[in-house]
Amino acid sequence: MSPRTTADTARTEVVDALVQTSFTVVALLSQVAAEHDLSLTQLRVLAILRDHRPKLAELAQHLGLERSSVSGLVERGVQRGLVRREASTEDARAVRLSLTRDGQRLAGVLAARVADLLDPTVNRLKPAEQQRLSTLLTALLD
Repeated sequence: MSPRTTADTARTEVVDALVQTSFTVVALLSQVAAEHDLSLTQLRVLAILRDHRPKLAELAQHLGLERSSVSGLVERGVQRGLVRREASTEDARAVRLSLTRDGQRLAGVLAARVADLLDPTVNRLKPAEQQRLSTLLTALLD
């Protein structure tokens, strides 16, 4: 077995920090979802629909779920008056998903609540560090 290199140690530390951060963020998102009688996945759907108008298959792909599972999530959103289905202008057989006015309002409330809960953590960093972290995290996601 070879000794650990500095690169191995750095990689391990980054992976550990990312996992610990994701645990913290998921717990916070779950808390916010529960405050509004939503599952974490329903919160994700609202967040996605806040900025996009995907087809069901696109939403399923983005969530990493089967189309049938997402269909049920969308139906629950429709029943709550948060999500609407609209005929696609590109394909008459397809349906685009979007938020209703109530859905947009709730998505805004959820985003503000998440920001409020994350602020104490984010504010531990100086503005330049916040910008650098944002740049690095964005690079990881691209």
